[in-house]
Amino acid sequence: MKLATRKIIREIDRISIEEYGILGIILMENAGRAVAKVILNEFPSARKIAVFAGSGNNGGDGFVVARHLISKGLEVTTYLVSDPSKYRGDALTNFEILKKIGGKIVEIKNDFSVYEGADVIVDAIFGTGLDREVEGIHKQAIEFINSQPVPRVSIDIPSGLNTDTGLPLGTAVRADITVTFVLPKLGFAIYPGIDFTGKVYVADITTPKFLESDIPFELITYDTVGKILKPRHPNTHKGTYGHLFILAGSPGKTGAATLTAIGALRVGTGLVTVGIPESLNPIMEEKITEAMTEPIPETKNHTFGRESIEVALNIMSARKTALAIGPGISTTDDTAEFLYEILRNSSLPIVIDADGITLVARNPDILKETKVPVILTPHPGEMSRLTGKTVEEIQKDRIGIAMNFASMYNAYIVLKGARTVVATPYGKAFINPTGNPGMASGGMGDILTGVIGGFLAQRYKPEDACTLGVFLHGLAGDMVAEKKGEAGIIATDVGETLPEAIRRILEGRAEEFFHVVY
Repeated sequence: MKLATRKIIREIDRISIEEYGILGIILMENAGRAVAKVILNEFPSARKIAVFAGSGNNGGDGFVVARHLISKGLEVTTYLVSDPSKYRGDALTNFEILKKIGGKIVEIKNDFSVYEGADVIVDAIFGTGLDREVEGIHKQAIEFINSQPVPRVSIDIPSGLNTDTGLPLGTAVRADITVTFVLPKLGFAIYPGIDFTGKVYVADITTPKFLESDIPFELITYDTVGKILKPRHPNTHKGTYGHLFILAGSPGKTGAATLTAIGALRVGTGLVTVGIPESLNPIMEEKITEAMTEPIPETKNHTFGRESIEVALNIMSARKTALAIGPGISTTDDTAEFLYEILRNSSLPIVIDADGITLVARNPDILKETKVPVILTPHPGEMSRLTGKTVEEIQKDRIGIAMNFASMYNAYIVLKGARTVVATPYGKAFINPTGNPGMASGGMGDILTGVIGGFLAQRYKPEDACTLGVFLHGLAGDMVAEKKGEAGIIATDVGETLPEAIRRILEGRAEEFFHVVY
């Protein structure tokens, strides 16, 4: 499902009105009718409605909502948060209509004691165009709305929320339901925006659908991955499903290599080989059964180094189809030299994680020397090392920072965390809605590396390997949480559940992350 920014939605509105002749007042009518329909369906016992209206088109939408609810016999009071002399255009037209039909209208004028209570509050103060801190009477109104012990329904966007980042502009309405128009907004798909929107309905207000085709932001859904995931044909063999080579592990971190192998195997990779420092190979042979191992010459510290390069490259050239590198490999100078040479010389698509990312962060330009697609899967701390920005800065602009880095270094970025972001080198970004707090435990990233590497090995395009991988990984975690609860989920739980998650997708079982108003 596409996600719109402030700029995108403004342009869709402009083109719809100016180039296709769809009058703005028609769009406003369609919007208000959709909101009224949701209120009637969601709150069938509500009799008393309060609409808090601002001075712009969002307030105009509120007047349409009020009119439609009045026509259904509800008692509606419209509270004006702004000077009514400021209404213009379509908003003014609907304001005048509401007055003419006898709608009850009350001006706030800094006195909230005029509020008479309601079963449902409708927030029609600010729309998606807000780009400044909320202050004055508008801030007071938002805080007053949030203080009321009744459901809150926001029109298009919770007032005060930044459309693009999901950050409150000083303050924002905490809606129980948001009825948005045309498309969900980018800020609805990420934190903290998710905490403000509540249940989101998307209403078609008859803007041309083809105007949405080139939007670069997308929420990954069951429909998205259902179109990517390939069913297995009966007439196949293990060679059909690729061969992933994993370079991982160092003393004390053979578990990272093991979990990466499990992730790859559990998404159906035909063959998996783990390259491990040679002294650790006996441990790996005990830990994994279905994957093969290759002992790699090592440094005196039992890590990859200069001694490892030739053997690793020779193994890679022997019918492997993808490379996963980095989990638990250590961050010594010797290992850095090893990693850089592997990246420079690889003919296989690569996914880099963990210690591998830390080493890349010392020399990000190494990514420009690669000849193949490269995927990096950083958590916010690793993204901080890659970019030189603080974790706080990363978390405030996860999408923008991931997209900038992907473009600058011609790499795919999987920025992990609540609502993982996938950014491509050609300017697209995907938001993943699956996963839960129970997955905040050691080894989850290693499983994900194996999952994405496994799909790469099965010859999925890098974009598809990333989007399918993060959705499936999170879905498996959600399925574990359904059975066991969130506390105490471990990485192997998720790895073991991956085949069941794949089956759920192939069976077409789905859940709506946003709801459509018909």
